[in-house]
This record gives sequence, C-alpha cells and structure tokens, in this order.
Amino acid sequence: MTQPSGYLAFIRENAPFLATGALLSFLSSFGQTFFIAIFGGEIRTEFGLSNGDWGMVYMIGTGASALVMVFAGGLADRFRVRTLGISVVFLLGIACLTMAFNTVAGLLVLVIFALRFTGQGMTSHVAVVAMARWFVATRGRALAVAAMGFMLAEATLPLIMVWLKSLVDWRVLWVCFALFCFVMIPVLFQLLRLERTPQSATEDEQSTGLYGKHWTRVEVLRHPIFWAMIPAVMSFSGFGTAFWFHQVHFAEVKGWSHLSLVAVFPLGTATLALSTIVFGWAIDRFGAVRLLPLYLIPYVAAFVLHWYAPSLIWTALAVILMGSSGGGQATLLNACWAEFYGTRFLGSIKAAAAALMVLGSAIGPGLSGWLIDIGVSYESQMLGYAAIFAVAAILLIYPARVFRTANDDA
Repeated sequence: MTQPSGYLAFIRENAPFLATGALLSFLSSFGQTFFIAIFGGEIRTEFGLSNGDWGMVYMIGTGASALVMVFAGGLADRFRVRTLGISVVFLLGIACLTMAFNTVAGLLVLVIFALRFTGQGMTSHVAVVAMARWFVATRGRALAVAAMGFMLAEATLPLIMVWLKSLVDWRVLWVCFALFCFVMIPVLFQLLRLERTPQSATEDEQSTGLYGKHWTRVEVLRHPIFWAMIPAVMSFSGFGTAFWFHQVHFAEVKGWSHLSLVAVFPLGTATLALSTIVFGWAIDRFGAVRLLPLYLIPYVAAFVLHWYAPSLIWTALAVILMGSSGGGQATLLNACWAEFYGTRFLGSIKAAAAALMVLGSAIGPGLSGWLIDIGVSYESQMLGYAAIFAVAAILLIYPARVFRTANDDA
C-alpha cells in the first residue's frame, strides 16, 4: 500500500489550501469544549458556580450560538474564505479577550456564546466547507489533513495549559490566546493570496448530490436522510462534549489528579490522527456513505469502559477508542453532506447540521451537570450515553441504504 507517499504528495501539491484548513481548525480550539473545560475549575471558583450552574451557563451560551449558526453559516456560500475566515478569526480573538476581562457572573453566558459561536461554530465551519468545496476526488484526504490542526491542539494544549495555569493567572492566558488569533490573521491572508476556488466558480465546477442535483437547505430539511443522521451528530457532540467538559469532576470521582487524567488524552489524539488519515483514504477509496454506519461503534465501547474504569489504564483505553471514532466524525459526516446533497449550497446545509451539532454540545454538559447536582453519578450516566450511541449507529444504516439504492437506480 503506497498511501503514505500519496498523502505526502497530495499535501505538497496543495499545501497553502490544506494549511488554511488546518490553521482554522487549530484556532477553533479556543472555542471548543475540550479547551474551555480546562479552565472549568477556575471559572466555577471565580464565579461561585456548582457543576450544574456551570453546565447551565454553558448550555445556554452554546445553545444561543447554535441558533445564530443556522443563519450565519450560510455566509460560507456567499463570501470567500479569505474574507469570512479572517473575519471570524478576528472575532474569535475578541471573544478570548472577553473571557480574560469579564468579572460579572451574569455576563458569562455572553462570553461562552462568543467563544462557541466564533470558535467551534464559524471557524471550524469555514474550514470544513472550504475543504469540501475546494476538493472533490480527494475530499476525504483534504478533510483529514485539515482536521490535523484540531488534533494538534487537542494533543498538546490540555497538558500545556494545565501546566501553565500553575505558573500564570488563567486570565492572562486568555489574553495570550487572543493575541495568537490576531497574529494568525496575516498568515491566513498570505496563505489565501490565490484562493483555490473563488466564489464565482461556475456551476460545472460544483459536484452534485443524490439524483444528480444540488439540494437546497429547505429540501434537505424535508428529507428523512438528514434527520436519520442527526442523532449521531448530536449525541457525538453532546455526550462526547460532556466528557471533556466535566473532566475535572470525572477525575475527582475516580480519585485521580486532573493532570494525570489529561496526561492520557494524547493517546486518544494520536489514535484520532491515525484514524482520520485512514478514514480520509477510505472515503476517497470507497465513498463516505458506505462507512457511515460503522464509525460510532467504538464510542459505545468507550463509554462502557469510562463507567467501569477502576484505574487510569481503562480510561486510557476508552480515550483511545474515542479517538478511533473521532476520525470518522472529523471526515465522514462532512463528506456525506457533499455526497448526499452536492456542494453548491453546502455552506447553508452544513450550517444547519453544525447548528444541531452545537446544540448537542450545549445539551450534553448542561444535562450531565444537572444530573450530577440531583445525585445521578457521572459514572452511571456513561452507560446511558453508550446506549444512545448504539441507537444512533443503528439509525445510520438508513441513509447508507437510500444512497446505495439511488446509485443502483441511476
């Protein structure tokens, strides 16, 4: 198999465009749950919040960002990445400053909204839409390479930040994140001097979806395939997010230090990187839809192991399993939207999916925090999450069958 060399050649030939996607993915981490949760202990202490209170603040702020994403995500169909990407990165930097300087508990919801909307929402949205639209035959590999930016952040930032918090005030760190965003703006501008596919691309440069047509968002929302995929979208973001969000509490109930828990996270990220490469290759080789029903299965096993985990070794294995599913989440779903519905209106379609994904990531931490407050142990919740993932995986069989039937009839 010569795929590694094929990947390297592909990266060399498309370096500026892939670097743009990877950089945007990395920057999105400042608004991602795994990153914000690192500061959860300090935020709860600073503002006097319980696990449930903090989860509720996070749920409201993230839910509001999901609502706005429905409308703002369509901007990716109207503006070039050079314009939209740089704009959202600037706003992400401003959002980081609001976290650094806010001292009012009542404004914390707005701070979370700003971080989630500009970071997890728009920055990652622009990265994914750009990769799916710029690349067709190599879409899977493009999405995989772009996702490496997020994986690099996930692998390195938790340990670095937990260490830095012992040396530097957490608010000073958020000022540094803002400055980093601002410094990256001219880098993005340089990378996008010649954008691969301008907004004025002609219709024949766009790839079609099911039945040889470009689907509008209204048509997509009326089609059952979309809703069969939503439980996977929302459960992965919701309960996967809940795990990262309550990582400090999880370490406490297991009797481990926070630093020892985050020390196993790079194992999951390494697995995530490998699985993303494999999924990216497999998408280009077999098609995304064929692989769709399989990618959630490791998540079922992972959350059963989190529930059981008598020692850190078991949780390390669970994190590795989460990473193996994460490669599918990073590539499969985004490629499927293009395969199902075409690329002409991909920005608005992906925005609807992204809004529901963000909504899931709002519900998960809020629900789990509330359950903790009323006495439902976080460990016990893991079994319920595993069951939800199993149901979501079964539902993904339907879109795969519809796609295969449509292709057979074509």
